[in-house]
Amino acid sequence: MPETLVKSPDREFTVEERSQAQLVFRRFLQHRAAVVSLCVFVVLILLAYVGGWLWKYDAGQYTPDNSVPPSWDHPFGTDSAGRDQFAQVLRGTRISLQVSVSVAILATLVGTLWGSVAGYFGGWVDTLMMRISDLVLTLPLIAVAAMLAHNFGGSWYLIALVIAALYWAYVSRVARGVVLSLREKEFVEAAKALGASDTRIILRHLVPNALGSILVNLTILVALAILLETSLSYLGFGVTPPDTSLGLLVSEAQTALTTRPWLFYFPGLFIIIIALTINFIGDGLRDAFDPQQTKVRQ
Repeated sequence: MPETLVKSPDREFTVEERSQAQLVFRRFLQHRAAVVSLCVFVVLILLAYVGGWLWKYDAGQYTPDNSVPPSWDHPFGTDSAGRDQFAQVLRGTRISLQVSVSVAILATLVGTLWGSVAGYFGGWVDTLMMRISDLVLTLPLIAVAAMLAHNFGGSWYLIALVIAALYWAYVSRVARGVVLSLREKEFVEAAKALGASDTRIILRHLVPNALGSILVNLTILVALAILLETSLSYLGFGVTPPDTSLGLLVSEAQTALTTRPWLFYFPGLFIIIIALTINFIGDGLRDAFDPQQTKVRQ
């Protein structure tokens, strides 16, 4: 880490230069809600991927305790078949997280490349590519996603592909706007003067400088994807057995809302917690990547 020697009339001392990544990390830590949300989200991930292996009941295991309300032995109660609801929720959380994170990554990759190419070249290329994005944006999400999921869905990864195919256009608009403001910068002109190809300029110079906005939108997509997956599963067009998800658990429990409300409320609570924590993390990232605070300080 580079250090700068500062002299004063009384004494000499060194000041450590902070990198851009360190400044972003420090500003993120100052956002308490984002830090707490990140901790909660990490706990949810550990519960989903580790808790199921450690818990004494398996998600598909039938017990003699039919329709038992929450207790020490079954913290989230059981369903009419005697299956432990805590194990079911952990498994559903794992699938829902896999769907939402896969959607966020796929849609961000496609949307970032699409928007970056459109913004960099401009002209008729920009017009054509953005009209395609606008066409995708005008599609009614629930209706189109339900139709595609009904024909191609069922497995969680197919549901993720369907949702990503509808959400990438949102990211493309953001990436295009950032690239439009960056393509006239001096570092882009310098790269062109040195003979860098268009592909290298986009991938090595423009996309990294747009990373802040891209990461913020990635977190937003996680929340949007889990809510859309929940809606599809609730309507019967999402994940199907033997897979499960939080949305599917809510859908299966809607008829038991008055007699066994714990089957409905616990998976619903996990959906709310995931969506809220992701939104707070996105707020923290947005503040940390605030372009008005990007100057490296000493």
